[in-house]
Amino acid sequence: MSHGQQSCNRLAERRILITGAASGIGLATARLFAAEDAHLALLDRDREALERIASELGAHAAAVELTEESQIREAVAGSASALGGLDGVVNVAGIGGGTFVESMRLDDWNRVLAVNLTAPFLVCREALPHLRHAGGGTIVNVASGQGLLPSSPSLSAYAASKGGLVTFSKAMALELAPEIRVNAICPGVVDTPLLPAQMRAAARAPGSGYALKRVGEPEEIAAGILFLTSRESAFVTGIALAVDGGRTYH
Repeated sequence: MSHGQQSCNRLAERRILITGAASGIGLATARLFAAEDAHLALLDRDREALERIASELGAHAAAVELTEESQIREAVAGSASALGGLDGVVNVAGIGGGTFVESMRLDDWNRVLAVNLTAPFLVCREALPHLRHAGGGTIVNVASGQGLLPSSPSLSAYAASKGGLVTFSKAMALELAPEIRVNAICPGVVDTPLLPAQMRAAARAPGSGYALKRVGEPEEIAAGILFLTSRESAFVTGIALAVDGGRTYH
C-alpha cells in the first residue's frame, strides 16, 4: 500500500462497485479497497486495462460505456450477481470539458453532463435495490473542487456537472437516510496521466490558490473515499469533502 499504510480490514466482506477503475483515482481506490479486504466489481470503458487490474486484484470486471443506460443496467446487475450483492458504490468515472461557453457545441455540453452527472445517477439507481437488500450501504460520488469553486473560465460544463453531482449527492443523502449514506468527495488537481503539465506547474507556483503548493496523489483521494465508505464515517452523510490542498477553503 502507498504512503506506508497498513491494512486494517476496514472493508472486510464489503461488496463494492467502483466505476472508472482502470486508471487514476479509480485505480488507486480499487487497489486500496482490495488491500482493505473488500470484494470488488470494477467498471470502466477501457476493457484491456480493466481486465488487467481485475486480474491483479481478483475482482469482477465489466466493460461499460457510461453514456448507455442499458449497459449500465446490465453491468450493475452482473456485478451484484457476481459478488452476491452490493454494500457500496463509488462513482469515480468522469471526463473533462475545456472550452468556452461561446464556442461550446451542444453535443460537447451534453456528453460532459452525461458522463459526469447522468451516469452516476444511473449507477446509483440501478444499485439501490441491491444496497437495500443488503440492509443499507454507502455511496461516494467523486465530484471536484471545480464543483465547489470554479477557477477557470473554460471549464463551465465540467464545473456545472460536478456542482450538480455535489448537490445530487446531498439530495440523495436526505432521500436515502438513514439506511444508506451518500457523500461526495471533491478533489483538487491530482497527478494522473491526463493532468496537463501547465496545471501541475500552476499548483506549485508562489501565487497558487493551492495552500499546500503541490498537486495531489491519486492515493490521497482514495484515502478520503475509503473514509467515507468505511465504518469510520458512520455518522457522516450528505457532505462534500474537499481534498484539494486547500484551494477552496479560502
